[in-house]
Amino acid sequence: MTARPISETVSSLMPRAKTELAELVAFRSVADPAQFPRSECEAAAGWVADALRAEDFQDVALLDTPDGTRSVYGWLPGPAGAPTVLLYAHYDVQPPLDESAWLSPPFELTERDGRWFGRGAADCKGGFIMHLLALRALKANGGVPVSVKVIAEGSEEQGTGGLEQYAEAHPELLAADTIVIGDTGNFRVGLPTVTATLRGMTMLRVTLETLEGNLHSGQFGGAAPDALAAMIQLLASLRSEDGTTTVDGLATGAEWDGLQYPEGEFRKDARVLDGVELIGTGTVADRIWARPAVTVIGIDCPPVVGATPSLQASARAQVSLRVPPGQDAAEATKLLTAHLESHAPWGARVRVEQVGQGQPFRADTTSPAYTSMAEAMRLAYPGEEMQSSGMGGSIPLCNTLAALYPQAEILLIGLSEPEAQIHAVNESVSPEELERLSVAEALFLRNYADSKKG
Repeated sequence: MTARPISETVSSLMPRAKTELAELVAFRSVADPAQFPRSECEAAAGWVADALRAEDFQDVALLDTPDGTRSVYGWLPGPAGAPTVLLYAHYDVQPPLDESAWLSPPFELTERDGRWFGRGAADCKGGFIMHLLALRALKANGGVPVSVKVIAEGSEEQGTGGLEQYAEAHPELLAADTIVIGDTGNFRVGLPTVTATLRGMTMLRVTLETLEGNLHSGQFGGAAPDALAAMIQLLASLRSEDGTTTVDGLATGAEWDGLQYPEGEFRKDARVLDGVELIGTGTVADRIWARPAVTVIGIDCPPVVGATPSLQASARAQVSLRVPPGQDAAEATKLLTAHLESHAPWGARVRVEQVGQGQPFRADTTSPAYTSMAEAMRLAYPGEEMQSSGMGGSIPLCNTLAALYPQAEILLIGLSEPEAQIHAVNESVSPEELERLSVAEALFLRNYADSKKG
């Protein structure tokens, strides 16, 4: 097999892909109406639906999911007897954080230093464009050889589980022989990688109360319990001195036996400042792919500007816990909840609320679909062999799909390599990676169809 016709077609489509990605990035589709209008997500969903219709997809629908968001579905019939492949991406994005820290507007796709910058460019609006490019290349070179379902989720970044619940209520909708999740990334630019494992997650919001109201810190400080100080002490109990996560009862010693992540490369990718130590023990791969990791992702407290000399009556924080394969997210939620409730100092009143949860995932990389993908990536990335790595992030839908369709093979690929800086300011995508992965996906679909014949 040669990749040339497919690769030439994808290359010719890249200017259109850039225009379309710019249109999609322009939607401020953060699935949290407290931050951005719901209309932004609705407009992005409409754009995705129109794009599927333009590619002759049938039964295109905006699915109202139980969390109040919309996922977009479409069906493209293939030849009689052909296998069905589900292609996944999500159009919702993380908030832009501090927009003033972006070198270009976060919702305006901007080319700089050979990359395209914008919120969602890699995670995961670019993933949807990748699917379109692969399908267009196949159409121009003999046709799409499989039946294709596309699902674009509308609340993946919020972890509210709308699509998982919808799929469980409509199990026939996303049934497929193979599922390609376009929401992970290569280990580094130019190294074709499938993701073998995902950490799960649980998200908790904890509130502490110590006083009926704020007090003057000079008049009462030193004896009256400050809720913010109590919160700081409680959150500090979640890590040991070396930074290892220490949730009572939660195992933290697993090891990763696959592709390793050299510490020097990790420090560069993570942009760790000179002289600052990494946290935890074991290899970097152990720490980010095989072990739990707690993060305080938000805390309500008075800002420095305008602060008054007051003791705080209450404090609130949001805590994320990444849960590695081999551990149960529901059990981890119980352990984290119990830890927060038992470690609050000074008898502070504690209230813990679960915000989100998703199970970890482990793919079967020995399945036939992976053989087809390995050959496709070998052609799309000449001179490179497909690698398997872990990913510290979470895609809760994966376990829902694995439970609903136990015979389906699930592959995870995508555009979120380290330089993409997803979830941070100045997120970007490599257009070369978009091009090569689109070629790989098109070749995979052709290989996979051939493997199912006869």
